[in-house]
Formats: sequence, structure tokens, C-alpha cells
Amino acid sequence: MARGLTWIAAAVSAAIFPAIAEADGDAVAGATIFNKCAFCHSVRNTTRKIGPTLNGIVGRTAGTLPGYKYSGAMVLVGEGGLVWTEATLGEYIADPKAKVPGNAMGFIGLKDPAEIADVIAYIKKFSPN
Repeated sequence: MARGLTWIAAAVSAAIFPAIAEADGDAVAGATIFNKCAFCHSVRNTTRKIGPTLNGIVGRTAGTLPGYKYSGAMVLVGEGGLVWTEATLGEYIADPKAKVPGNAMGFIGLKDPAEIADVIAYIKKFSPN
């Protein structure tokens, strides 16, 4: 049942947020917007905070950063094949609970597609993939 709901959430997110996946963001603006994320996440190094480091996240399978204890929901979607791309990150940043129901992240998401694209551009600077 959970996998079915995850698939439905992914399909709905992809239909609602197609522009996010295709948008080119401004990494400089994204650095400022990332301050909303920085309490829990790091991108500049592998330092873990409350949440996992996002350094190298683009191209990583969800729930697989070694040494970080992910929620069962995040591990499950990773096992189901979710890989963090610009598109999947955009969907997650926009609505974390819809993209990965049951995940542990308390952030409600960013609603402005331009801000999402900017944050992704910033995060991508720290992803060698």
C-alpha cells in the first residue's frame, strides 16, 4: 500500500511541478534561500547536522548516505529506485510529505518555483555528479 501511495504522490508532484525540473536557477540567490535549510543541512562539507549533508546529493539514491539514520519511508523510496535528480529534488523541496509520505523532515516546503530552482542550483554546486 505504501509503495502505491508513493507512486501516486510522485505522479501528482510531477504533474504539478513540471517547471521546477526544467528551470535553471541562480546559485547565488539559492545560497540565501538555503539559509532556510541550513539549520538542519550542510552542503559545503560532509558535516551532518539534524538532517543529512546534501553535499553530493544529486545522483544519490534516496536514503543511502552512509552513517545517517533515515526514516523508514526514505529508505523505502530509495529501495524503490528514487534517485535525487533536479526533478525529484524539486518535487521534494516543494512538498516533502507528498513526495515521500512518512518522511521525518519537518520542513513544509518552498512554494515558489523560482526559489526551488535557485536552491537546487546552489545544491548542485556541491554535487560532483
